[in-house]
Amino acid sequence: MKKGRLYLIPGFLGEKEIPGLMPAINLKIISGLHYFIVEELKSARRFLRAAGFTGDFDQLHFLVFNEHSDKTSLIPFIEPILEGNDTGLLSEAGIPCVADPGSEIVKEAHERGIRVIPLSGPSSIYLALMASGFNGQDFAFHGYLPIDKLARAKKLKELEHAVYSRDQTQLFIEAPYRNLQLFKAILESCNPGTLLCIATELTTEKELVQVKTISEWKKSIPDIHKKPTVFLVYH
Repeated sequence: MKKGRLYLIPGFLGEKEIPGLMPAINLKIISGLHYFIVEELKSARRFLRAAGFTGDFDQLHFLVFNEHSDKTSLIPFIEPILEGNDTGLLSEAGIPCVADPGSEIVKEAHERGIRVIPLSGPSSIYLALMASGFNGQDFAFHGYLPIDKLARAKKLKELEHAVYSRDQTQLFIEAPYRNLQLFKAILESCNPGTLLCIATELTTEKELVQVKTISEWKKSIPDIHKKPTVFLVYH
């Protein structure tokens, strides 16, 4: 039996995405799929509607895989593909498998000889790096930093050291409702002259990218509470 393909489908970065950012080929592929691996059912349906799906959701098969799923048994997610069904892997926002649990599914697909096809779409990480003016030749993305205050402060010091010793841009993110806690930790941990770029609500009408020194940021608290944001540190 011919195996299906696993399509990695980028999601929108915000609820009110600027029209036209989703490539037409993605919409065409999505319209032909009946199986989807998603993080959350409600948001996946909302994305599909926004992407132009007009059919009956009862005709689709949704498999929920997120950070709470059992990673030791991935057969239920892979089996439909092995039976010949093309399947879409959706991220909650942006590209799948980057700071995202979907990488486990992709790893299993490769091990079973399933063709994996990444689709183009918005990536907050690369958009933020492009707009920052920071070093795009050498950079590192660290995902989520520790929540513990002492561990987070230590990590921020390490990242700042890499900025100066390696001329390397450092990128990281946080759960939107903890953005301000992270922002304050950056101000407390980094040197006054270090540059901090805050890129928030990218690809939406409220998109904002700002670069200031730490000392300058101390004079103005950005409006980033509960807003998807990428933080970048450089010199």
